[in-house]
Amino acid sequence: MSAAVATRATSIELQLATFYVGDLLLALPIDYVQEINRNLDLTEVPHAPPHVRGVINLRGDVATVIDLRRVLGFSPAEVTPQSRNLIVRSSDESIGLWVDRIADIISVSSDEIGPAPANISGVEGRFFKGIYRTETEIVVLLDTGEVLSID
Repeated sequence: MSAAVATRATSIELQLATFYVGDLLLALPIDYVQEINRNLDLTEVPHAPPHVRGVINLRGDVATVIDLRRVLGFSPAEVTPQSRNLIVRSSDESIGLWVDRIADIISVSSDEIGPAPANISGVEGRFFKGIYRTETEIVVLLDTGEVLSID
């Protein structure tokens, strides 16, 4: 068996939910995403780190909302008509990731994903798992484990 065939045999098709934080087009595997909502009615948490925007009531459960702009080193997010909470599951907890706008769902082959550079648009590469190039843009795979581990 040639190396090309072996590589093709190990690649898998991924569906990615894409969204923007600033001008950065980010993505998460769709199975990481629990839901996307417009619930921007947050309750502030006193003494919380600056990247914690607050908490929301998610059908009876409390979900912490993280401002991805702050985590990635951008200015704090503003509320706009396109702002959304992208709810992901971490252990037994739902976490909201505040994003500037939702883009699309794309399908890519895992062998089309390249390694993440040391930084992208001034953001440290430790927050990224890899990149995928479309004809017009670079899609950056977000490392939710690294984002959620920030203090």
